[in-house]
Amino acid sequence: MRALAQRGAAQVLIHTGQHYDAAMSDVIFTDLGLPQPDYNLGVGSGSHAQQTAAVMTAIEPVLLDVNPAALVVYGDVNSTLAAALVAVKLGIAVVHVEAGLRSFDNSMPEEINRRLVDQLSHLLLITSTDAAVHIGHEGISESTVRFVGNPMIDSLFQMREGFDARAIAARVGIEGEYAVATIHRPSNVDDRARAEQIVQSLHGVANLVPLVIPVHPRSRPMFESLGLAEHPSVVMTTPLGYRDFLSLVSGAVLVVTDSGGIQEETTMLDIPCLTVRTSTERPITISHGTNQLVRLEQLVEIAERVVTGKLAVSERRPPLWDGRAGERCADEILALVSERSSAR
Repeated sequence: MRALAQRGAAQVLIHTGQHYDAAMSDVIFTDLGLPQPDYNLGVGSGSHAQQTAAVMTAIEPVLLDVNPAALVVYGDVNSTLAAALVAVKLGIAVVHVEAGLRSFDNSMPEEINRRLVDQLSHLLLITSTDAAVHIGHEGISESTVRFVGNPMIDSLFQMREGFDARAIAARVGIEGEYAVATIHRPSNVDDRARAEQIVQSLHGVANLVPLVIPVHPRSRPMFESLGLAEHPSVVMTTPLGYRDFLSLVSGAVLVVTDSGGIQEETTMLDIPCLTVRTSTERPITISHGTNQLVRLEQLVEIAERVVTGKLAVSERRPPLWDGRAGERCADEILALVSERSSAR
């Protein structure tokens, strides 16, 4: 958005409200210096079908009113798919940022969203070259693909000088070394037996090093019922804003997660990351970063190797994760708009 503004492009910002908790929505706008949304659809939570339908119904009149030259959608959430589907049926060009990521695990709702949005999009902006291979295998024309790097790393670079790990750790009651964990995927927290195994494993990690766990609102009831915070070395907090969370992560000896974005951020912060999943849509964080996939039964053993310094992490970093991806995105978006305008 900054790069487009610098190039004189008029922009309308639509916040679907899929993420609505104050610490996961309002604080993000403040921390990243984003303008207030021109539209807030306020769709809130619900099943995948309810949420997708709500975004589609709410965004259609907005797009009809604004009639943009292009709609830019990000990542792989339900809002991404819903907005893209409405736009393409209205004849609006769709630009997908973070296109081509694949975990090849269709049990993940995000994987379905990624695949479908790439099929609908007129311009696919990819963060790593492996994404182009995935897109090619799915019959999408390579002429629509542009390798721009990772704009999420731009945000990280812009904010990094303001990180204060000690201050955030002290605020949550931690002194000395600590680890951070984020677990929120439905496959890990909705099934009680699986969630109980997660809690036991996190307690095992907490036996090694104090563990701070900012808890997603949808995960809190399950974790509280299973006694996650009853371990003396577990600190369970409410969600943290972007700056506070990454400040905390930047001072950790280890991160345990099932998130996608954190795999990328820890790669650039040089923090060992153990991802409790069987697959990742971001394999470059393994080949060029600090990330490692682990099965739940391996977690404590591998965490111990990290904490004791017996597990080295890669010193390679992904190409074009250089803080200038947003500029390349803006150039490609404006080129698409110009091309479609000339064609009309």
